[in-house]
Amino acid sequence: MSVRPLAFDSFGVRSMATHVETGDLKVLVDPAVALGPSRYKLPPHPLEIERLKETWADVKKFASESDVLIITHFHYDHHNPEEPEVYRDKILYIKDPETNINKSQIGRSSYFLKRIKGLPGSVETADGREFHHGATTIRFSPAVCHGTNPRLGYVVEVSISFDDEKVVHTSDVEGPSLEEQTVFILEEDPDLLILDGPMTYMLGFRYSAISLASSIANINRIITETSVSTVILDHHFMRDLDYEKRAADVRRCAEEHGVKVITAAEYAGREADILEARRRELYG
Repeated sequence: MSVRPLAFDSFGVRSMATHVETGDLKVLVDPAVALGPSRYKLPPHPLEIERLKETWADVKKFASESDVLIITHFHYDHHNPEEPEVYRDKILYIKDPETNINKSQIGRSSYFLKRIKGLPGSVETADGREFHHGATTIRFSPAVCHGTNPRLGYVVEVSISFDDEKVVHTSDVEGPSLEEQTVFILEEDPDLLILDGPMTYMLGFRYSAISLASSIANINRIITETSVSTVILDHHFMRDLDYEKRAADVRRCAEEHGVKVITAAEYAGREADILEARRRELYG
């Protein structure tokens, strides 16, 4: 099984777009890219805008070659309603647009489904379900909170397995700080975990020290209680200039258990380039 991160916060954009190729099919999880509209009261820097164009071109290329597209929830860094041709003739698995969903995402999902009407080969709700394509199994968690509470709605976590390999993509769990987010990962026991880490750039504002401690404890639990060999720690976590320091306890635990903890950029063989977190410096 081949896993290729296409666009992540460590690439300089907001995204968790990931391409997975098994012996049976090609899957693209969350085919979208976005930028933070304001950071430090500054708009996206021209370098971010250029990076957005580059990564979206990659996402569209791999989407065109994929059999299955997955949308874990209806935030714009995880789905793109403005280029509906991306979804033409694809098998599309989506977060349930009617159940366990907040008001904002109800509106976005309705708009998205109108935009793509008649284009995909099929559209299936994903929450808590399992799909088989030859020797490939795609399994979804029940809806879990986007972050530490339902305020931002819900997401589905994704497990893709082929033969004896398995990857889990958590979507926006912002941690995981909650038991229901963590249990799916523990039960799936992945070789590779693609994890949206703690939202520490909002620490003390929209993300508490208690949630951070829970997240660190749960990541260490995953490292010690599963067969995971590599953890990609990215997305919200990479909006913090101090991400290395924040992950010190996780890295110590991982080292003790022979587990790699790296960014999506490092997994892809490139240096982490957290442009949004560096926006003040870029404008300076």
